[in-house]
Amino acid sequence: MRSYILKIFYLIALIKYPKIRKKYRYYIRDNYYSRLIQTKYAYKDYIRKKKYKVIEYHGEFQQELLFVLPFAYWHHLNGTLYKTVGCTGTKDLYFFSKNHEERFIKREWPDYYNDTSFEVPNMAHSITFSYKKWARVPLKEHYVNDVFVFEKPILVIANKYNIEWDQQPLNYFDVKTLDRIIRYNRDKYQIVYNRPSLGQIVSDNSDILDLNEIAWLRQEHPDVILMKDLYCKYEKSVNSFNHFQLMLYANCDRFISVHGGTAALASYFGGKNIILSKSGIEHHFNEFHSIFTALSGTEIYHAKTEAEVLKYLNEHY
Repeated sequence: MRSYILKIFYLIALIKYPKIRKKYRYYIRDNYYSRLIQTKYAYKDYIRKKKYKVIEYHGEFQQELLFVLPFAYWHHLNGTLYKTVGCTGTKDLYFFSKNHEERFIKREWPDYYNDTSFEVPNMAHSITFSYKKWARVPLKEHYVNDVFVFEKPILVIANKYNIEWDQQPLNYFDVKTLDRIIRYNRDKYQIVYNRPSLGQIVSDNSDILDLNEIAWLRQEHPDVILMKDLYCKYEKSVNSFNHFQLMLYANCDRFISVHGGTAALASYFGGKNIILSKSGIEHHFNEFHSIFTALSGTEIYHAKTEAEVLKYLNEHY
């Protein structure tokens, strides 16, 4: 039966979006099916409305931020959230869940076609999303504080340098680009540089590599605050590195980030976010201007090159 329904949904995707590449129409098909699955919960969600929903996830961080966390928050608002289960360090993302378990120490994809993989209305990338059971999570409002306040407004550079799609790093800020970003903006902003290391965040099968930029930043740009240094100072007063990130990000409304979960998290706090993304399925579905923007209403500028990053900085920051 599932196979038959999926074929019908693929045909619908083909008719509605004939210009979308064949390999990408499968994502649209799967999202249609996952929304169909939600109909079996109509009575529990809209009539009975008792706490029953257990939401468990340990896949990619970006997917969790875009799809799973807003789904869980909707159930919280609806009065139907019973329990959430996630990876180490996720408790503060699910601050609204009174019953959150940090069960997993590694992020990985479950069997794609098992029963649980379709339990979230938006399960994958798509050209359209359902917002019926999706609610904006007020991370900024919840974590804004008077601890991380500086003389100048904060500008967060959220970087990464890891294996992508089993290939060498593609979406990241190299030292040359970092140097130009910092020199152009140091007078206006207090720049905070964030590239989490292994041990601060949960691995998702993408090996973190060494960009060798930290020593360079200390020497060439001592006015830039390194997140790893700031975390050492406040480590005993926060629950985890994620908790620390949320508190600092909540006091910021200017971000420069890179493709993936790094960009998704930076899109949760309003203001403006320049995202460097050279490649990815998000391009084909225009996701940076659909669900990424929906996370908080942030203004997103999608840069496909380092030159475009600098251009958007000059025009909008």
